[in-house]
Amino acid sequence: MKKVVSTDNMRKSDKHTIENGVPSRELMLRASQGIFDSVKWWGKIAIICGKGNNGGDGYALATILKEKSFEVEVYMVEPPATADGKYYHDKCKEMGISIKALERSTPLSQYNVIVDCIFGTGFSGQVQEPYKTAIEKINNSRAYVVSADINSGLNGDSGLCDTAVISHLTVAIGEYKAGHFLGQAKDYIGQLKRCDIGIEIVDTPYYLVEKCDTGALLFKRLHHSHKGTYGYMALIGGSLEYSGAIKLANLSASAVSCGAGVVKLAVAESLARAVAPYLLESTLFPLEDYSDGHIRFNKDELDALTRGTRAVGVGMGIGHTEDAEKIVEYLLKGYEGKLLIDADGLNALSLLDLNLLKKTKAEVVLTPHLKEMERLCGVKASQIEQNPVKIAKDFAKEYGVVVLLKGPTTVITDGENVYFSDTGSPAMAKGGSGDVLSGIITAFLASTEGRTALESAYLGAYVNGLAGEMAELAHSQITATPRDTVKYVPLAIEDIIRYNMQKKA
Repeated sequence: MKKVVSTDNMRKSDKHTIENGVPSRELMLRASQGIFDSVKWWGKIAIICGKGNNGGDGYALATILKEKSFEVEVYMVEPPATADGKYYHDKCKEMGISIKALERSTPLSQYNVIVDCIFGTGFSGQVQEPYKTAIEKINNSRAYVVSADINSGLNGDSGLCDTAVISHLTVAIGEYKAGHFLGQAKDYIGQLKRCDIGIEIVDTPYYLVEKCDTGALLFKRLHHSHKGTYGYMALIGGSLEYSGAIKLANLSASAVSCGAGVVKLAVAESLARAVAPYLLESTLFPLEDYSDGHIRFNKDELDALTRGTRAVGVGMGIGHTEDAEKIVEYLLKGYEGKLLIDADGLNALSLLDLNLLKKTKAEVVLTPHLKEMERLCGVKASQIEQNPVKIAKDFAKEYGVVVLLKGPTTVITDGENVYFSDTGSPAMAKGGSGDVLSGIITAFLASTEGRTALESAYLGAYVNGLAGEMAELAHSQITATPRDTVKYVPLAIEDIIRYNMQKKA
């Protein structure tokens, strides 16, 4: 797994490294060397420098490019305001490198490569002039754009911005930052590389899940086994107006493809005829319902449904009813397996006493999007988006659950450890994608006792996103549907298995 750090962790680690014998000026030179080594340089090069240490990286990079006989010029948005930045600024002058103030009228269209060294990861807030103009000039230049550490204007923790540089390549210095993956980052960062400059990370980092990590969690199945070996599971949901959430083959087929031994699909009795044609491998478990197509709470039915299961997923399309609340409450009070709560199940949970989560014997996984997380924790979605890792981690720790907070990059945490899964496609921003994810994760929760709930959650997020990427490649961002994602779930798992077999060979 790759390390991902907060800006605070990076700041502390940078300070620790300097205090333990590596001068800050040397780190700046290492950073610029790392950027130089990450790019295939050509033609005329412009470096746009801000006043801080990110600008200092730019001045140091200019000296390396000059030494390598590249045609390079430097533009200042503001003069350097740090000692190290001024040192390399003055060195540029000594070497005869052109340094000019960046004006509104300065043309950048003549450059082949432009390096963005305006802001570092410490930037927050809104971009003010003259920096806004500088960023707009870079974005309008048509040059190949390289951003040093992070795209200027992006928040290093949230990945949010109002104005930011759009790069072809971003070179993360030291370690990846949360802002490289969260929020709007993927819309601004093209390729992302990392250069190691010898900074020792002092606080516990987050981790980016990679294909090799997921492969280790797809355990080999035994010949001496049967369907019970790989777990019974139940999926509870659906209502007349949201029949698709549970009816589509995505939930049942995704669950079987992900290794569960037996999937029980529990739906309102009045939906059973509509659901049955979509099921082959799954078993159908009709639940007593009302005339409006909503499931009626019946504890005897729930006991029969969940008996012998390792995992239950509840909430997908179940609707906003008191009975949905009673079902979620009953499972939290009595179920002792692994329990995934999603969609309307989360909305039901938000209306209950959340202390039920602290008392339950079940291992609980919650899979909210921003608005569902808002209902759970009482913090506005816009504020959650500003600090998703902390809010998800704090909630998971307080209530003893695994939180999978959906987004362009999904945050998965048990309150101690934090994982990022950055697979996925904009095509997945459609109703039903979350239902596919719930089926996948519930299957991983059920299919072996060797995975923790946390591991099942981040494995499910990775597989779901990879299948979504494959669906986009086969169709398009516009036309790919959740049903297409389902079709590629087996291929995504096979791809992971093949990749790890090749690595071992």
